[in-house]
Amino acid sequence: MQLAEFFSSQPSRLWHLAKQMNVNYAVGGLPWEEKSEKPWDLMPLIRMKQRYADFGLSLSVIESMPPSNNIKLGTPGRDEEIEIFQQFLVNMGAAGIPVLCYNFMAQFNWFRTSTTTRTRGGALVSSYDHSLMADAPLTEAGIVTEEQLWENLHYFLEKIVPVAESARVKLALHPDDPPISPIRGVSRILTSAAALQRAIDLVPSAYSGITMCQGTLATAGEDIPAVIRRFASQKKLFFVHFRDVKGTPEKFEETFHDDGKTDMLEAMKTYYEVGYDGPARPDHVPTMEGEDNANPGYELLGRLYGVGYIIGLMEAAGKMSRAPVTLLDGKS
Repeated sequence: MQLAEFFSSQPSRLWHLAKQMNVNYAVGGLPWEEKSEKPWDLMPLIRMKQRYADFGLSLSVIESMPPSNNIKLGTPGRDEEIEIFQQFLVNMGAAGIPVLCYNFMAQFNWFRTSTTTRTRGGALVSSYDHSLMADAPLTEAGIVTEEQLWENLHYFLEKIVPVAESARVKLALHPDDPPISPIRGVSRILTSAAALQRAIDLVPSAYSGITMCQGTLATAGEDIPAVIRRFASQKKLFFVHFRDVKGTPEKFEETFHDDGKTDMLEAMKTYYEVGYDGPARPDHVPTMEGEDNANPGYELLGRLYGVGYIIGLMEAAGKMSRAPVTLLDGKS
């Protein structure tokens, strides 16, 4: 497994701390600070990749997208957005960036009703309570049905999968977070492992797979080791968000990595069992004492805790995977 972190596109304190923890892989957004070119153009991508490389970090994943809400809603302008997206994939391939983590959440991305829920020791986490959305007004998109979203996703994939194949860029589809539908009249369709399977089967390709977001799929009630095996057996497991939660799609909260509903050691053992060798990063960490919660889920101390916890699990799982197996006849 390639232990990674999500980094800003310019050097920061986290870059230094990550290297000190022996994190060698980067997940980046788009370099939005570019002034003379678009952040998805070739040279901004190359320069960002080289900044990471000069610091000893290999850019494995871009976890960001050009504007795409028209694509998702099927509204005027979607073909223009698709053209930009296609060129973005061509540029990623030319820059040698192998994986794109993308989503199909229309109108808003991951969504929470609180970013100040108290968890262990008073740390702050994000949470979601669907009952608070009961009387929420529709967005300007109005009612967006699941049928519309499936049609729009199919249209999109038909246009971009061939480009991803040509560019040799893997498309890692992220499940909808929260995995519940609808929210403010906007449906969510990627709310289970079965839905992710349906999505990547729309336009089958070796370059179309998933982001295994453990937290979202655990919220949906999925058996995490079983989901890992399901997609790994198809070679469709391209990227991992290693995190956890407590609760159900209707009401849940983020947790420390060791304080959620998932057996995280069993999950890590499963990655080793299936031979997963792609990138994985901690995600949505608690905000800890002394931090201002300006970036909920992405403050510094919780990320250090998460990386350390994952390194420990990796070492344990790695040793277990190499341990001799005692057979029924007593032989090894």
